[in-house]
Amino acid sequence: MSTAETRYCYRHPDRETGLSCSECGRPICEDCANFGPVGIRCPDHASVRPRGPATRIKPRPVRRAPGIALATNQAPVTYTLIALNVLIYLIGASQGGSLGRAGTSIYRQGSLYNHMVLFGPYVPHSGWYRLVTAMFLHESLLHIGFNMYALFVIGRIVEQYLGTARYVGLYFVSGLAGSAGALLQAPTIPSLGASGAIFGILGAMMILEWQVTGSLAGQALVLVVINLGLSFVIPGISWGAHVGGLIGGILVMLAYAHWSDRGRARYGQLGLGGILGLIAVAAGSLAIAYFRVRGYA
Repeated sequence: MSTAETRYCYRHPDRETGLSCSECGRPICEDCANFGPVGIRCPDHASVRPRGPATRIKPRPVRRAPGIALATNQAPVTYTLIALNVLIYLIGASQGGSLGRAGTSIYRQGSLYNHMVLFGPYVPHSGWYRLVTAMFLHESLLHIGFNMYALFVIGRIVEQYLGTARYVGLYFVSGLAGSAGALLQAPTIPSLGASGAIFGILGAMMILEWQVTGSLAGQALVLVVINLGLSFVIPGISWGAHVGGLIGGILVMLAYAHWSDRGRARYGQLGLGGILGLIAVAAGSLAIAYFRVRGYA
């Protein structure tokens, strides 16, 4: 348990919260939160009336579960993931690639990219780790720039809403589901990129919007539709990874919500139910990958 100061919604003083408005910094509860591409905003700055009347109730003293201080807009996991992706990209560029196209080092024997890329025939031969390591590889500056920008914009919001432990589980299991989707689509084409995990975060954000607003027709759904459309239009993109990651993220978020109080995947500890949900989605992803590549053993 932590002795950190407990914060309460400025409109509903009886509700403890870990969320805050990215515009003014005031604490807000999940019913008052409005999700957007620039962060979570309070009703005053989103021009949206919250559901239910605000009340004046003296907050009761409580202790909160351990976790990051959400009201400070911290997102340490997201920043760490971005730094790690950039570092690996620079290593790839120095090992036979170039700063503009580090992905060319995939074909250089002994390079880091060659050992980490997802390639179906390599997976059954002690290469199952590639379903995870491929998430940290990017082909070009445009590829990593787009993915890291998307992770920066939406990853921070979802991390602040879920908390560190559940966000880490969401990211890696969604990425695993994305790798399974890539193998299902084209097992003999090298696949790399964090987009499977990022689509998982998008799927999670879509479920969060639905839980808060009661509608799926929000900004997250618009982003999903646009980016999925680009996945099928632009050649060379692994749409299987995008679809797999999206499905994985949605399933993980639904599992979080099912085993949480009030049926919402709000901030809190991971818990046994969340762990079981992660295991189920990860096991399903591995099973799909196994049946797709077992012929290469």
